[in-house]
Formats: sequence, structure tokens, C-alpha cells
Amino acid sequence: MATSGGLAVDLASAFDASPNPYMLLTPELRYAGMNRAYLAVTGATREALIGQNIFDVFSAGPTEDGRENARQLRASFERVLAENRPDHLALIRYAIPVTREDGTTELEDRFWSATHTPIHDDTGRIVYILQHTTDITELERLRRRVAEDADREALDTVLSGNILSRAEHVQEDNRRLQSEHNRLLEMFMQAPGFVAVLVGPEHVFQTHNAAYAQLIGRRDITGLPLRDALPEITDQGFVSILDAVRETGEAYEGRAAPVKLQRTPDGPLETVYLDFIYQPIRDAAGKVAGIFVQGHDVTDNVIAAERQKLMIDELNHRVKNTLATVQSIAMQTARSHTEPKTFAESFQARLMALSHTHDLLTRSHWEGADLRAILEHETEAHGPHRISLNGQPVGLGPATALSLGMIFHELATNATKYGALSTPDGRVLVDWSIADQARPVLHLSWRELDGPPVTEPARRGFGSRLIERNVRHDLAGEVKLDYATAGFSAEFMVPLDREKTND
Repeated sequence: MATSGGLAVDLASAFDASPNPYMLLTPELRYAGMNRAYLAVTGATREALIGQNIFDVFSAGPTEDGRENARQLRASFERVLAENRPDHLALIRYAIPVTREDGTTELEDRFWSATHTPIHDDTGRIVYILQHTTDITELERLRRRVAEDADREALDTVLSGNILSRAEHVQEDNRRLQSEHNRLLEMFMQAPGFVAVLVGPEHVFQTHNAAYAQLIGRRDITGLPLRDALPEITDQGFVSILDAVRETGEAYEGRAAPVKLQRTPDGPLETVYLDFIYQPIRDAAGKVAGIFVQGHDVTDNVIAAERQKLMIDELNHRVKNTLATVQSIAMQTARSHTEPKTFAESFQARLMALSHTHDLLTRSHWEGADLRAILEHETEAHGPHRISLNGQPVGLGPATALSLGMIFHELATNATKYGALSTPDGRVLVDWSIADQARPVLHLSWRELDGPPVTEPARRGFGSRLIERNVRHDLAGEVKLDYATAGFSAEFMVPLDREKTND
């Protein structure tokens, strides 16, 4: 409307014509406007200031006083932005350029009283900080001149109604409070757990610490409602919990709560587990004004606990299977060895083979074992020059590793007693490969060379029965045993997709 436009023009003219210096800063502390009085006292031009950061244009200077003045000024701006209310600096020193009668320009120390006021848009957000300054240099100089007078308090009262003295006390209190605020803020930001403060019925993020930023993927959430800042959690029940805390004023505590977060832009949802508490924040009237969020990411603990439970369940299962295996070994060995001494030797050897494979699996926390490592364990006593192992790295699941460990022990034992390893010149070649990577199948051959002539046994012994039973029953594979005169050989085909492998 015309009236509104005319009023805006009048206000802009009044702002520019005011004898007191005024300037506008954006929330990033960049110049957005200033009046002629401000340009006059700073000796700058509007073009040189607009868009510049105030602390880039007017540096603190080399002196401690200059640095302290800059710290006070920055702290005042930060209080305006953090607390959304005006802030006052009773006394701050700033030198301005002054032109002398001879035409030279010098910097002259001046003393100012400053007020910083937040300017809001229609939504209530701070869009500018308005600085209004008053030159109190003469009053400050007068106060300093009488500082040595014995009746300073009376003179101060007469000269300024003790206003300056009271203002300095207020400013000193502000400095102390700001120092305490900074310490608390530093503790807040460096807290090992995640922390955030939500305000208003829409749960707007007022502030959050570094741990919270890391948790959510370092998104820019300050000033945003929860639904906009973290849209993926809207339907996970947490907004309802926050609403209940705000309505009832009662804290809520969550334990190992699963939360799905999009921690990378356009990335998948990741499930994390959190211990957290929502604490109501009350205003001076006792009304809930916000919610303090604090907690810890316990994802590693939850995964470890789940893994431990699975391992205990798996261990119970394996112990039962191992006992059944030991029982079977004992019974079959007893049938093949009527003498107690030979029974004890054979039974102990087979238990040691089982133990060796258990050792390998324990080193990997029972996640699996490497095929070559199992073969080396079962054949190392015969020396590397007598047994040649050729094949790619193959990771075996625990059950497959145990079964193959027993099989290789039987093959090595039989080769030592009756086959190639029973003579000085005998050798064993073990070759393996993986077929069909989509559904991997282990092809392994055991071939004995340069040993004594071989004849097929009249009846199957425990070793051959154990091999065939383990391959067909436990491994769902196939085996072919060949008792050729030139040397014994065994061909195995074992599917590996029944357990997780590390091919």
C-alpha cells in the first residue's frame, strides 16, 4: 500500500539521518546496511562495507585491549543470536579517524556504549542484528579525570548519577556470565554422548553437539523442525514420544532403541541402536518450553550381545555334535582295535586331529578356517617336501572345516601306515579348485605316488567309512576312493554355499 511504502521511506530516511551511528549485520555478521553517521565515525564507504564480515573489516589490532574489545563485541553478537534478545555493551573502546586542522588524519580513541537488537522476519527468525552506538567519550574522560579525587563516589554521582559505575558493574557481570556460558558450551559440544536441545511444539533444533552431528551424518539442522531436519524418523514413533514429554512434563528413557537414519546424502537407511533420555526443559513459569535430548550410540554393544548369543547357541549345538562325533570315533575305533594299547593310540590321534581344527576355528572366533591351513595342520609332521599342496585360498565354514579336518587326518594316517608316506620316496599331491562361483563347489584330489603297491581292502575300515559318511552326510558332497595299484587316490566334490565362506 502507498501509506506503507511512504512509511518505509520515512523510516529509511530517519535511519540514515540519525546523528547516532547505526548499522545492520546479517546472522553471519556481514554488513547489510549502515547510516551516514556510522560511515562518518568509521571513515569507511558503504561500498567497502556491504557484504563484508565486520571482523574482517575492523580487526582487533595488536594490543590486548584491542583483542579484548573484539572478544566482547563478538560475544555480544553471539548472545543476541543464541538468546534472541537485545544485548548491551556499556563501554567499549574503538578508535576513529579524525581530521586535524592541518589536514592530516589520525586515529583517536573513543568510547562507546552499544546496543545490539535482533530483527525478525514474519516467521520469527533473526534476519539482522541492529547495532546502535552512543559516543560517551567525554563522559568517560571526565570520569577518569576525577578518578584520583578522594570523593570519587560523590563526584561520580554528581556527574553521571553513578550510571557509568553501575553500567560497568553490569558489564562485568555479563563478562563473568559469558565466561561461564562459554565453559558450559564447550562441555556441551565436547560431551562424548550425543546432545541436542529442541524447542517449541514443532521440536525445532536450537543446538546440538558434535556427537549428535556425527550420528545423523553432519546435516545442517539448526533452526529446523524435527520433521524437516530428520524426515526419515517421522514414522518411527519418536515424534509421538517427544509430544508426550512436552504434554506431560515427564522424562522418557529409551534403551537400545533401534533407529533408522539416512547418514549419507541419498544413501540407504542405516539401523543404529541408542540409549537416550528426553528431559523436559521448563521456562520461568514452569511450562515445558523445550526438550533436552541426551544419549549414547550403543550399536556396537547390541551387535556384540547378539553375536555372543548366537555364538553361545552355536557353541551348544557344536558341543553336542562334537560329543556325538567323539562317541562315534570311540565306537568305530574300538571295533577296529581289539588291543587296548592300539585303541588308545588311534583314538588319541583322531581326537588330536579334531582338536587341531578346533584351534584354527578358535583363532577366527569360529567364523571359519582356511583350507590350506587345515591341510598343513594335518600333514605338517611329514614335511613339506613329501606333501605338495596346490590351490587357491578357500575359506571354509566351521562345520565344513571340522569335517574336512577329520577326513584329512584319516587320509594322512592311512598314507603313513599303508600308502605313499610309509616309504622314504613316497609323495602325496593335493590339488584343489573352485567351480561355479555363483554356487561354489570345492573340487579336491588326494593322490599318492611312489609308494608300495596298493590293493583294495577286503572290507571297509573305520577311516574309509568316516570319510564317506562325512562327505555324503555332513557335507552333502561326493567322494570317489580309488585303490589303484600305482597309488591310492581320492576325489572330492563339496558344495561350499551351505555355510558362509571367505572365498
